[in-house]
Formats: sequence, C-alpha cells, structure tokens
Amino acid sequence: MSKELLLEVRNLKTYFKTEGETVKAVDDVSFEIYKGETVGIVGESGSGKSVTSLSLMRLVQSPPGYIAGGAITYHKDGNKMDLLSVSEKEMQKIRGNEISMIFQEPMTSLNPVFTCGDQVIESILLHQKISKSAAKKLVLDLFSKVELPDPERIYNSYPHQLSGGQKQRVMIAMALSCNPTLLIADEPTTALDVTVQKAILQLMNDLKKEVNTSVIFITHDLGVIAEIADRVIVMYKGEIVEQGMVEDIFSRPGHPYTKGLLACRPPLGFRMKRLPVIDDFIQLKEGGENGAEKAISIESIIDDLKIDQKQIKERLKYLEKKEPILQVDGLQTWFPVQKSFFGKPKEYVKAVDDVSFNVYPGETLGLVGESGCGKTTLGRTILRLTDARAGSVKFEGKDLMKLSQKQMIPLRKVMQIIFQDPYSSLNPRMTIGQAILEPMEVHNLHDHTNQRKEQVIHLLETVGMKAEHYNRYPHEFSGGQRQRVGIARALALNPRFIVCDESVSALDVSVQAQVLNLLIELREQFGLTYIFISHDLSVVKFMSDRMIVMNKGKIEEMGFADDIYNNPQKEYTQKLIEAIPVGR
Repeated sequence: MSKELLLEVRNLKTYFKTEGETVKAVDDVSFEIYKGETVGIVGESGSGKSVTSLSLMRLVQSPPGYIAGGAITYHKDGNKMDLLSVSEKEMQKIRGNEISMIFQEPMTSLNPVFTCGDQVIESILLHQKISKSAAKKLVLDLFSKVELPDPERIYNSYPHQLSGGQKQRVMIAMALSCNPTLLIADEPTTALDVTVQKAILQLMNDLKKEVNTSVIFITHDLGVIAEIADRVIVMYKGEIVEQGMVEDIFSRPGHPYTKGLLACRPPLGFRMKRLPVIDDFIQLKEGGENGAEKAISIESIIDDLKIDQKQIKERLKYLEKKEPILQVDGLQTWFPVQKSFFGKPKEYVKAVDDVSFNVYPGETLGLVGESGCGKTTLGRTILRLTDARAGSVKFEGKDLMKLSQKQMIPLRKVMQIIFQDPYSSLNPRMTIGQAILEPMEVHNLHDHTNQRKEQVIHLLETVGMKAEHYNRYPHEFSGGQRQRVGIARALALNPRFIVCDESVSALDVSVQAQVLNLLIELREQFGLTYIFISHDLSVVKFMSDRMIVMNKGKIEEMGFADDIYNNPQKEYTQKLIEAIPVGR
C-alpha cells in the first residue's frame, strides 16, 4: 500500500448550539487518510462519525452546527490545501469531483422529480467539460459497472421505481462519476439485505482497486468493517477512543467500548441467553477498584452468557406439545401488476404463494429472506392488514379470514405488530405518552385516564424509558428509543401474539442488541408469542426457536433455527448464510 498522504485531519471540533447548551458532536479528532486505502470509522449513532464526514465536505448545516476549530489539509499534486479556509467556490470544485460522498439514505438523497440518469448526468456536467451524449454514455457505463440490471431502463426510471439496493447503486455511480480521489461512504449498506450488502461491499472493493480511490467507510457494524477496511477508527461521544489496523483492533481491542461493539453482534456458532451490550464493558471499566480498569475479556463475558443448544430444543419440544396459537394453511396473497382494458387482472405478483405453518404459544418463529421474498406481506396478511386471495389463518381456533372487520376488533387487542420504521409509524404531533395511551382509550382498557397514564408510565419503564419522556415528541428521541416506544405501544393492550416486522434492521448493532434482549425479556415476562421478521439471518437465529426461510413467496425450508444454520438444505439458504459478514 502506498503511504502517500491524501488527507490530514488535526484537532477537528464541530459543535451544535441547541437551546441553552452546546453539543460537542466532534471533539478534538485527528487522523490521516493515505492514497488507495480504506479507513473504517465505526461507532453508534451520536458518536460523531457522520458529522466528521460532513465536516470534511464542509456540509455541516449552519446554524445550528459550526466547525469550532482544527485543520483539514488536502494533499494534491504536491500542494497542500486547508479545506476549512478555502472559499465556498473553491470547495464546490472539490466537492463531488475530487472528494465525493454516498449518503446513508438514498431515497432522501435522490430528487424524486428527476430520473436517475438525469441526476447522475447533472453531477458529471457540473465538473467535466463533455457533451451531454458523452455524459449519457458514461452514466450507462457506470450503471453497468455497479451491476444495475438493464442500465437503459434504470437511466429512465425515477427513484421510487427502484429497490433500496438499486437506489444505493445509483448513488455509488453518482459518487464515482468524476473518479474522485476520496470517496466517503456514510452507512451505505445499513438497511440492505445481507446479499445486497455483500455485493455492494465487493463492488466498492473492486472499484477502489480499479481507480485507486481512497475510501472512508462509515458504519456501526464492525463485521462490515472487517470485510472492507485496512484501518479502523473507533468513535465514542465525539472522540476517537481507538484506531489501528483492522487485524490488530479485532484481535486485541484495547478500549472497553470497542470490546462492546465487537461482542454485541449475534454470534452464529453458539446460543446465548442474551447479547452482551456496551454497558457490560463500560461499567466494568468504571467499576474497577480505585477507578482502575478491571482486566476483562470479550470471551469471559460471552462464556457467562452461553447456553446449550439442547436447552433450546427441550424448550421447543415442550412448546410443541401445546395447541398451536396460530395455524396458517395454504395462504395466498397476490397483487395484480397488469390489468386488461376492462380492469381485469392479467398478471399477478405472487407475494405469498401457498404458505402453511403453525406457531405455538410462547414460541418465537423467525421469518427470514431477502427484500421482496414476501415475509412482510405474510405478516400483514396474518393480521388482516392485507387481504388474502385464498387460504386460512386460525388464531386460537378462529378463522380470521371468515371474520368481518367488526368481528376483528376484539382480536386486534391480542394481536399486535411492531413496524420496521418507528418514526413513520408514530404520529409526529402526538407525544409518545399519548401515542401509547390512544389504543387503551379505543379499546376501553382501564377505568379512567389517570389509570391509563399510570399504565403508560409503567410500560415506558418496562421498555427502558423514563416517566419524564411521557410528554416528549417522537423527533426528540434516537432510533433505538423510538423503537422502544413502538414496543411499548404494541404492549399497551396486553397482547398474546406480536409480529415484529424488521423491527431492528435500521438500528446500530449495540442498540439492536438492547432491543433484542428486551424482546426476549418481555416474551418470558408476559408469555408472548412472536413472529420475528428480518433479512438478517444471524439476528433471526439468535431470536428464534424455529425458522422459516422464504423466497419468492414460498417457504424454502423450515425447522429448528440452529439446524437450518448448521446444515442448510437449499442453495438459497446457503447463499444467505455465506453473505453474513463474519469479521476476522
């Protein structure tokens, strides 16, 4: 690897002024980037990693944010340039051309009123003196390079017509359109399927070698960093707590926070009572004698939490002796995609196609597969939120397909759903207290408002929130906290059965571990039954007694979760397992 310096960051400070206080989002951060290398910046939401990248691009929104100090030196053709002191006009020439960025959420980064092709062309014409036809040819070549199917169709498509993985590839093509010397990728694979994630990581590695681009790869997942980075920087509360070569950090993590990040991803080779969380390591450091750090290893904490697979199998045998709480038989949910002149459907997407299974009281049944395999539609059809075409769903012996909407109302109390995106499923105009209290009022639970309010506060505390959060609004919380509110809302009616639909897919691995532990605690405490839907097989395996692998609306295989992971029968399942980032 060439050791030619490309970017030097010294004592960078980026602060945000909020009501009555200054938040030090990035606090005295220093690091270097060399030509042709990939540096991973890792940490939880709020650790300062994304604000660091926005500071490098001079894209921090002012007010409330501002760069309070430091230097960012860009080395170009033997010359040095301080990016914090050059004019905005100079910065515009660098931004997108020499230093470009892939943003975390492609849907909000792409303009919904322009086609994907036009948006990439605009970026090229802004920085390069070439004709529009030459720019179009370059865009189509880029779309082929990032392995988009049918580049001409994608070129003429609008962002909403593409899947999440396709939109992310368009963003990568746009970021690479001017052959930048430095590419900043901010959480580019966070909410993607493991198979799409693997393809995008491979693509970025290939393109880096091809054009010798340096990459700053920002993520909360150390497993992903292991797949792509040469060096890693660990950030915590706005500061760098550890940095070094990936092999060194993985084999000998020094800081308790790094140990926590490495330990909290669901393991694949064994079972655990609960996942380790960051606090397990931070508290041990702070709880040492006379303030000294206790010698604690990841292995010793994990060993304490391991459980024998036999215990899980025994538990499953016990559950299977009971009458099923849910019986799904021959379920079909089809969506018309093409209609005749008279409005009669000619062609269907078979989202759920002849699916049958049982769920036992107290069981967690995992549902795993790529986006578009039908798992979310299956969950929604079971709850009668989407209409089935054929088949039956019996809940505690009652066939839900034969009930009217009015007859369904009492059952809505005992069958709940936790949605994937807690922000869009909470009303931004209602405080979280009102959001949790509302279903109690609808179903006439408890005698009066004060009793309901007491129950809401109890639920907030049950999911690890505080009583004073009652009067706050959804936007005042982090993603993990909002997900806890969604869980509290689902618990408000004392349900017996909950569908968890991708309820941790967009969370940091550390917050994800806390939410998964919480779901297991609640299952034991309240005797809940879950259908747990996710595209992440490692998460499903940790949570589930049994697992269903879905593909193209059908069940590929079903059985004890560990057996499916250890001995997958179908090629599709093997592909899902191979795509999981395993670290080093």
